[in-house]
Amino acid sequence: MDITILKENGATIVNIVGRLDTVTSPELDQAVKPLIDLGATIVFDCEQMDYVSSSGLRVVLSTHKQLAAVGGRFIVRNLNNEVRSVFDLTGFSRLLTIE
Repeated sequence: MDITILKENGATIVNIVGRLDTVTSPELDQAVKPLIDLGATIVFDCEQMDYVSSSGLRVVLSTHKQLAAVGGRFIVRNLNNEVRSVFDLTGFSRLLTIE
């Protein structure tokens, strides 16, 4: 997995490329922790994310909850069909803002 973080229109965009799984989810967790304290908007851009496991979903949910606690906003965008179906089956589609 590769992660690129950039600023765009006042939001922090976290581009995720590859698999978000048990091996790679700690890397994403560590990358977003410092961003959460800012309490701004964080967008996970998943256009190039091929796969998400339960460990990856845990990082997504944790980011959402921690941002909400500090008044931030969390958005997930550009899910491919396979990853979108995982979000739908787990109820994440109803819980999160998905674009």
